[in-house]
Amino acid sequence: MRDVSEKSNTKRWASAEAIVKVNEETIKAIKEGRSPKGDPIEVAKIAGILSAKNTSNIIPYCHPVPIDWVNVEIELRENEIYIKSEVKAFWKTGVEMEALLSVAISALTIYDMLKPIDKTMEISSIRLIGKRGGKSDFSLK
Repeated sequence: MRDVSEKSNTKRWASAEAIVKVNEETIKAIKEGRSPKGDPIEVAKIAGILSAKNTSNIIPYCHPVPIDWVNVEIELRENEIYIKSEVKAFWKTGVEMEALLSVAISALTIYDMLKPIDKTMEISSIRLIGKRGGKSDFSLK
């Protein structure tokens, strides 16, 4: 674990995204409420928020960060489910791992809930969109 005891608290923000590729029938089933395990979108949002708040319990070298805000948005597209997470904290280290874990767990939750009806699903992309605060900023878009 990295020593951050000498660092100052600053406002931190990070955003990440994930894509779950599905077939058109799966999107239709979600919209019509026919998912066999319940509403995958709402459950995935909750899973994403919960995972961001517990990142240090899952990834060994991550510091426990006092999260101020987490938001998970999920959009149904023609052949994919788009997931975006934003995390904010006022602390000594960044929150990009929290944002990345949030979209990863949301994607895995969607996969788990839809696997009975779609054997072709694929989690195709998990990436950091941007981060601010601390010494370096990053923006993909």
